[in-house]
Amino acid sequence: MSRRSGILEFAVLGLLRESPMHGYELRKRLNTSLGVFRAFSYGTLYPCLKTLVANGWLIEEPGSTPEEALAAPLAGRRAKIVYRLTAEGKEHFEQLLSQTGPDAYEDETFAARFAFFGQTSRDVRMRVLEGRRSRLEERLEKMSASLARTRERLDDYTLELQRHGMESVEREVRWLNELIESERAGRDLKGPASGEPASRDTTSGASGVLPRPGDAPRPDTPDDTAT
Repeated sequence: MSRRSGILEFAVLGLLRESPMHGYELRKRLNTSLGVFRAFSYGTLYPCLKTLVANGWLIEEPGSTPEEALAAPLAGRRAKIVYRLTAEGKEHFEQLLSQTGPDAYEDETFAARFAFFGQTSRDVRMRVLEGRRSRLEERLEKMSASLARTRERLDDYTLELQRHGMESVEREVRWLNELIESERAGRDLKGPASGEPASRDTTSGASGVLPRPGDAPRPDTPDDTAT
């Protein structure tokens, strides 16, 4: 399994832990709430869902109301399929949520992990945040050393681009320092100050994650035939 496929499976399980959804609703949540998934299609999502169903982590159910199930064939459409997390799927997601290895610190993986920090215990959040900070500090050190070696050979625009990249990393390190300090002080962004997972904002789910600089919303194209 590729890293991106693994991140997608993790995010799908996390969103379905909040509530069952059909495919179009899932895609919309992934696009709008988790910016890392903005550039993917149903052709990516549905194979992922089928794999999760085959593994026993999801089940497929007909549309949420009898009226919807009846109206679909009359209109020449298939009834929407709703995906629901199984007990095994919940257990698997919690196992994934507890992992704090190096993969959790990478750019795309960290964004997805952070989106579900509201469901993550404090000690795991701390390890992921500190690991991410260490990874960025290493990156910053390499960027600084590279800039020092090549400064004289760079034109002004390339030099400015290098500086911009370093400033972006420095900003994220400062942000991580603030988050780590809050965690050490026993303060959650939302939820109780305890070792238990913070309470979720049920109106926004994972959408409390701030977009990355330069991210722009993509228009959603409704597809009533999607399952």
